[in-house]
Amino acid sequence: MGTHTGDMELNGVGETANLQGEGSRITRHRELNMNHYANKKSAAESMLDIALLMANASQLKAVIDQGPTFNFYIPLIVLISISLVLQIVVGVLLIFIVKYDLNNPAKHAKLDDLNNAATGLVFIIVVVNIFITAFGVQKPVDDAPKS
Repeated sequence: MGTHTGDMELNGVGETANLQGEGSRITRHRELNMNHYANKKSAAESMLDIALLMANASQLKAVIDQGPTFNFYIPLIVLISISLVLQIVVGVLLIFIVKYDLNNPAKHAKLDDLNNAATGLVFIIVVVNIFITAFGVQKPVDDAPKS
């Protein structure tokens, strides 16, 4: 591999990167901190989880406002409740994932299990939310003209 602008391994070891133009070269020898990377990833997942949690809470409010006369009232209440509970479980799992030290090889198996569990639960949450969207939350608009 030739050394030119942009050549750099992920961990910063290896080739140099030209960060200031052709006349000056800066070499980075800092390794990637896996704990820092994992914490950023978990924080981003948590923010997305919070956004979905808020959306589900809003959907639950809309369904409750429509009342039991709505065709899919019970199924939507159940699906939204399942989604909310699973999101809370994923949030707790993400907290535990952040607590472990990735640089400790003894913790790798535990972290892998927690990460797999979180990923599986997120998949289930996505499927449940697809059904929530399919049943719909809004009442259909009346097509009858108003007099």
